[in-house]
Amino acid sequence: MARIVTTVKNAEKLVERTMKGNDASHDAAHVWRVRDLALSLAQEEGLSSDSMEIVELAALLHDIASIWPCRDPSEEKIVENFLEEEGVDEVKKMKILAIIKGMGFKEELAGHANGEFSPEFRVVQDADRLDAISAVGIARCFTFGGSRNRVLHDPAIHPRSDLSKEQYMKKEEQTTVNHFHEKLLKLKDLMKTKAGQRRAERRHKFMEDFLKEFYEEWDGRA
Repeated sequence: MARIVTTVKNAEKLVERTMKGNDASHDAAHVWRVRDLALSLAQEEGLSSDSMEIVELAALLHDIASIWPCRDPSEEKIVENFLEEEGVDEVKKMKILAIIKGMGFKEELAGHANGEFSPEFRVVQDADRLDAISAVGIARCFTFGGSRNRVLHDPAIHPRSDLSKEQYMKKEEQTTVNHFHEKLLKLKDLMKTKAGQRRAERRHKFMEDFLKEFYEEWDGRA
């Protein structure tokens, strides 16, 4: 027990060190929220204490090597090296790495996320996606768009439909508001736990209400 507590503390330090300077859409605070959400979902789903350890470490480490665009290919080894240095059990280590590697939205678009999902994977991915929707998700979306100097909204630029992984990753001109239609509004139906589905319903409705008000204000109707 003492060892896992120390590993968690060291993981928190790694997060603070490696994510320092990121904009608020992908900063340490995002990681803390995902960790808390993941543990809460895991408890609701009845996961074991061993599973909770995997969930917490995967949630803490999930964004270290996946900042988009990746700053340095060597960052992909940071998590693996950390787990080895901490002496994390090989089975747990492989589960943590599998969660981190497969949980992205672009992986689902590419079809790499098809198949069986471990309970730990389900709760960590759902937690990350819950933080992308509703009030905090809206704030993160506009923060990210601002950091990339994206246009806020342009009615002439339509959301892309039936996106492939390659299209999603393309740096073609897009607006911040279109990101709601291309990704965020789809996340409710991609939740993989009952607990995540319950929470996503309310968060999704909040986004729909926000967008309705946004468009009315944009058009001068509100």
